[in-house]
Amino acid sequence: MKYALILFATVLISLSIISCKDTTKSGTETETQTAATPKTDISNFLGQWTIDIEGGKVGWLEVRQEKDYIDGDLMWIGGSVSPVADMFMDNDGHLVVTRVDNRPRKEDQKDNPENNRQITNWLKISKQGDKIVGYFYRPSRNGIGIDSTSFSGTKLSPPPPAPDLTSLKFGTPITLFNGKDLTGWRLIDEKDKNGFSVKDGILTTDPAQVEGQPHISYGNLRTDKEFNDFNLKLEVNVPAGSNSGVYLRGMYEVQVFDSYKKPLDSHNMGAVYSRITPSVNAEKPAGTWQSLDITLCDRHVTVILNGTKIIDNKPVYGPTGGAMQSDVNAPGPIYLQGDHGKVEYRNIVLTPIEK
Repeated sequence: MKYALILFATVLISLSIISCKDTTKSGTETETQTAATPKTDISNFLGQWTIDIEGGKVGWLEVRQEKDYIDGDLMWIGGSVSPVADMFMDNDGHLVVTRVDNRPRKEDQKDNPENNRQITNWLKISKQGDKIVGYFYRPSRNGIGIDSTSFSGTKLSPPPPAPDLTSLKFGTPITLFNGKDLTGWRLIDEKDKNGFSVKDGILTTDPAQVEGQPHISYGNLRTDKEFNDFNLKLEVNVPAGSNSGVYLRGMYEVQVFDSYKKPLDSHNMGAVYSRITPSVNAEKPAGTWQSLDITLCDRHVTVILNGTKIIDNKPVYGPTGGAMQSDVNAPGPIYLQGDHGKVEYRNIVLTPIEK
């Protein structure tokens, strides 16, 4: 028995020594590999990215290295460009981006949300060549399991210098709306209900819902033709509390909203939605016709509202919520938002910029 115990102890010590040698070797190899290609190097992710999302949607991400932390902004499919909740590198070299959404668990008798919960969503991003790829994760609505959506991103170069608007050459004006019917226009998604109609030279969107009936999904209306840079003039009539939007090249929304006498904000009438705030208020009261004169050139936007310049040749850095394409250099349609409220349009004329 004594000799058996001694033999057993000797075997254990030998195995321990072998294990230690293997561990040391493995650790050395890992340290060498890490020193050659640090997995937590943020430099590959810095900058701005346009994102193509599974299902044909669009997003945008900016990653910034601050003094002692990583920060950024995110636009995911719809809504505003917003600061992220957190951003960090994990130990495997992925960039992790989190954001927090409010999700009502139930509603009161008047359908007002109550019992809100803060739900964390996150993006897990890898660098693949000159692109980024990854998945957007969110908890399932019933709290069981996780839903995921794949995406890829393309690095955005900075906008070029502001163009000299006084030297621009314009082509022949194009009347986009004939005042009689929807010739030259179509829904972006033909499965949606068309809430647009034409009468007496006025194009109206009226996404009416029926109380007590299931929600109706109304569509957005786009031009058949696509355009590069241009000047766009139109008139719009916004009832109290209503809103719509005019998308330039299907990418940048110029807000149409009843913001009369509201403080300056990037969501007001004539703003580039959540990106460029008007410099002055120039709105008219709800229910009156207002004019928009918009120039898009070299990724810079100028907006004249009711004869007053409210955005002066400012750069726009990426798509706004609801964009239908991500390529900032590609031609695209004019599209009118049709799912938010009743709004009227007339006298829509586009003049291309010749280069």
